[in-house]
Amino acid sequence: MSQVTVIAIDAQQRQQVCAETLACLQRAERLFSLAHRPIPVLFDLSGRAAGMYRVARGRAVIRYNPYIFARHFDHGLGTTVAHEVAHYITDRLYGLRRVRPHGREWRAIMQALGVEARATSRFDLSGVPLRRQRRFSYRCDCTTHQLSSCRHNRVTAGRARYHCRACGRELVALA
Repeated sequence: MSQVTVIAIDAQQRQQVCAETLACLQRAERLFSLAHRPIPVLFDLSGRAAGMYRVARGRAVIRYNPYIFARHFDHGLGTTVAHEVAHYITDRLYGLRRVRPHGREWRAIMQALGVEARATSRFDLSGVPLRRQRRFSYRCDCTTHQLSSCRHNRVTAGRARYHCRACGRELVALA
């Protein structure tokens, strides 16, 4: 049986998500006495995450996964939007380097917004296009391991070394 691929949310739904993001942002700014600062909202996220607050090169942005929103639209409006806005407000109040991503400051903001403070959600992702990481084979004394591309890149750049949990030997890339 063939699986039906989920179609991303349409322009009207995107507008609805943007409006809810703005309303949540304004509510949070009133609650925490912050001056209004608009933040770009993008619908370019893929993979298993429904949303993401990100700062890159000094530019803050909220990103949403249009496919997960299509499957779980009401949950996205009610929870994912507040979750990402809470990250943004946490950044503005405390700075990202001073607090844990889902720490007590973030949880307090979620509570003030009237939303349950959960770090992750479990979604049925059937039909949602998922990003897959490439795997690389590594060897120790007892078996072969598969490392993700992120871990492989850390090893090749000399920023990390990984060891087998069973034998304790350092993992070595296979040719």
